[in-house]
Amino acid sequence: PNTWEFASQLCSNSLLDWRDHDSHRSSFSSLFRKISGLEAMQTLLSRNFTRLGGVATAAIAGTLAGGQHSRPSLAESSLPDGATADRLHRQQQSLSGVRIRRHATVPPVESRYSVEEKTIAELSADMAASVISSHDLVGIYMRRIAALDRSGPTLRSVIAINPKALADAQELDAERSRGVLRGPLHGIPILVKDNIETADPLPTTAGSLALVDNYTYRDSPAVEKLRAAGTVILGKTNLSEWANFRSSLSASGWSAVGGLTRNPYALDRSASGSSSGSGAAISANLAVAALGTETDGSISLPAAVCSLVGVKPTVGLVSRRHIVPVAHSQDTPGPMSRTVADAACILTVMAGSDPEDSATWEADLHKTDYLAQLDQNSLRGARVGVARFMSKAWDAPLRGEFEAALEAMRRAGAELVEVEDDPPLESILQLELKVLESEMKAGLRCYLAESSPNVKVRTLSDVIAFNESEAARELLYFGQDRFVSAEAADDLDTASYRQARETSQRLAGPEGIDRLLKLHGLDTLVAPTGNPAFVIDLVNGDHIAGASSTLPAVAGYPHVTVPMGQVFGLPVGLSFVGAAWSEQRLLSLAYSFEQCTRARIRPTFAQSLPAL
Repeated sequence: PNTWEFASQLCSNSLLDWRDHDSHRSSFSSLFRKISGLEAMQTLLSRNFTRLGGVATAAIAGTLAGGQHSRPSLAESSLPDGATADRLHRQQQSLSGVRIRRHATVPPVESRYSVEEKTIAELSADMAASVISSHDLVGIYMRRIAALDRSGPTLRSVIAINPKALADAQELDAERSRGVLRGPLHGIPILVKDNIETADPLPTTAGSLALVDNYTYRDSPAVEKLRAAGTVILGKTNLSEWANFRSSLSASGWSAVGGLTRNPYALDRSASGSSSGSGAAISANLAVAALGTETDGSISLPAAVCSLVGVKPTVGLVSRRHIVPVAHSQDTPGPMSRTVADAACILTVMAGSDPEDSATWEADLHKTDYLAQLDQNSLRGARVGVARFMSKAWDAPLRGEFEAALEAMRRAGAELVEVEDDPPLESILQLELKVLESEMKAGLRCYLAESSPNVKVRTLSDVIAFNESEAARELLYFGQDRFVSAEAADDLDTASYRQARETSQRLAGPEGIDRLLKLHGLDTLVAPTGNPAFVIDLVNGDHIAGASSTLPAVAGYPHVTVPMGQVFGLPVGLSFVGAAWSEQRLLSLAYSFEQCTRARIRPTFAQSLPAL
């Protein structure tokens, strides 16, 4: 009884400054040794110690994993509030005013082992050869997060570390030692965007203070499949708050919970969004891969500016259940990684039908082993449509990189076909916004109805009111005009909404991508994914000038981006777009391009670059 009473007292002290209380650390260590193995206590405390920046839950996780990590590392704690960037971020380092320790230990790992640019296959081979364990891999990635995300360049790409990660990795190591191997992802640490639910003792916040208590203790189907395949959920990544749908003047990569994610190639430039943290973290080698989500550009654009592969699947190939929604017509999770093979490996596991997501009823008919079917000679004989119409705003240096990419495909045996009869993109964009606003209002209401009982908001109107009440933290840099507009949008049973959805999907899909592919006998359309990363502007918002994401996004068709090259040291990507369910062909074509160009560049963490 005294132990439980002591734990409750510690839980209630939300203003505890962990750095200044060695006695508390000692008490925690003693307490958790007494109750080691009691999962119920871990769950109880994890709910309350989020207010302490996650440090206490990391202590529990270390004790349950074996007791040797009673002093948790900075890398094992949730990121501070981040309601402001830089200046206010230093003043306000957690939701409750708690400051996280600057000096901390990390799990003991073999420092000579380098994870930089390692692929899933390479890490798996090293674990099979006992060169490294999954437990030590997790520790190494935590060390990198401490060095690059919490300090140094301070990317702020990881919003929280999973307090169970070390214990989960240790369990997978034990399985391996018994000869049990779940597959190529066994023991592989990945990160998950923080609008995707996991069963770990972490909230799913979508970057909003309104959801900091959204502990659901359930896996989204995509995470559930990946976990069953042996992945270790290392933590959650930062994102553009509410998947960048709150404001028309938002700054990509900023959230009130996680702060501002920075581009690892130039810290004053945008990591794009909304899967900003997933992009920056994987490019910086803070994990081997991550999950992102996309409604329109939210996987492809961060992947492109971070020199990554990003896969936006056909809507319905992967379940969207237990993911904070924007619009059910276009939302989908997808993998982000440094290589096409890694993305294909993860997508193979994620794909499949979900009886509770009606959009996925065909998924089992179309899914395949995407990794096994990669062919480095896929470009030979392929008919590739050059879709310059995707944007009229490409910079001259970007156009030069695109021409070089086209020449590389030509040398690899592709037949290039200029495509000039473009779909009406402006009309599609206008209709898309109307659809997204209506679906956001309805979808968020459904999601919040099933969120944690601790969450106080249940409708979009509630969220708008919450933001107004927390304006100093939530509305510091930009407002919520998109939310306000969505609240006033037509309901899903109105003729205006149904017409907007039908028309936009028809123009983008059957009369857009499908028509062009059939008319010219094409395997794919290619174009630059977007311009190089722009300079962060918290006052005026993003400066996006052209992207290739809208047609496949509105149509619900697949879109694969792969590193294409660089412009003044900033990465740019090449988009492969195809018909519904053509992931296998697109991935193989992207793999062929990747193998003949090797265009990915490592991040430099430069403070700044000349303006483009």
